[in-house]
Amino acid sequence: MPLKIGELARLTGLTIRTLHHYDSIGLLSPSARTPAGYRLYQHGDMDRLHRIMALRKFGLSLADIANALAGPDLPLHSIVAQQIAMLERQIAQASTLRERLCTLQAQLAQGRTPELAEWLTTMELMTMYDKYFSPEELQQMPLLTDSAVEQEWKELVARVRAVKDAGAGPGDAQAQALATEWMVKLVRDTGAHPGLFARLNDMHAQEPSMQATTSVDGEVMRFIIAAFNASRIALYQPFLDDQEYAYLLANYGRRSGEWPALIAAVRAAMDARTPPTDPAVLQLARQWLELFRSYAGTNPATQLKFRQAHQQEPRLMEGSFVDAAMLHYLGAAMAVVGQERPAK
Repeated sequence: MPLKIGELARLTGLTIRTLHHYDSIGLLSPSARTPAGYRLYQHGDMDRLHRIMALRKFGLSLADIANALAGPDLPLHSIVAQQIAMLERQIAQASTLRERLCTLQAQLAQGRTPELAEWLTTMELMTMYDKYFSPEELQQMPLLTDSAVEQEWKELVARVRAVKDAGAGPGDAQAQALATEWMVKLVRDTGAHPGLFARLNDMHAQEPSMQATTSVDGEVMRFIIAAFNASRIALYQPFLDDQEYAYLLANYGRRSGEWPALIAAVRAAMDARTPPTDPAVLQLARQWLELFRSYAGTNPATQLKFRQAHQQEPRLMEGSFVDAAMLHYLGAAMAVVGQERPAK
């Protein structure tokens, strides 16, 4: 049976005022009226109302909803599927927050009283994570969601700080071992996903609360990067002559900050099954080659030594988001790039 405006408002949770407004702007006009002029909403009106309510939940303005509804019909089952996906994301977010709050509850049950700041930081972090990662991505990152893994990182950070405060430099063997452990854990705890790693870097650089919570400040990061770079240089050294090694020593790491985003872009192209001959992939290959040359130089014989080093020294791949599949993919693109040079 047709529904009067008051009945529809009560059954849907909307207000009569909202339904009046929808009618006045032409967004949802009732398909019938009583002889006295009262609005009557029929079964066919429910389809349009559901679309309006769903699109409103997705954050669209009323003007955008009107434009969307004026275009080709989006099947209602597709809109419902999007609603389900949105709810699943919200459930995942709530589950993650619940897990963190359960950690606080466990502390309380053990007689330990967390500071108010600890509660606030937990909620702040969850809001912060949402700016950089989807709920599905967070599930791939135990670094941010698993209390046991978080404890591992706290202990590792403490060990790094102790070695650093004791005066160790990047060339110290213990510092290099810790830096390698750090990078290997990063690969593990970001699901070996370079895109997540790149965004994690961005979050850490842009969110002071992240640095305060993890105790990983810029000084610690610079120490880790310098020690990790030093460990890579030491692994390359046996393959190079004195002049090549001197060039590597002077240039390795100078542009290391450019690698995470580039590696992430290559992985995204691979995941999208973009052919290595695609112009966008060829441009990534050119950037890769430019960064490689920045520390290996332009001599083909020297570059060959670096490739041989990677083939013969498996430790060079530790803590790296680059795997054999990525190197094969890039190799195909670089073969095309190599053919471009004579034409220039």
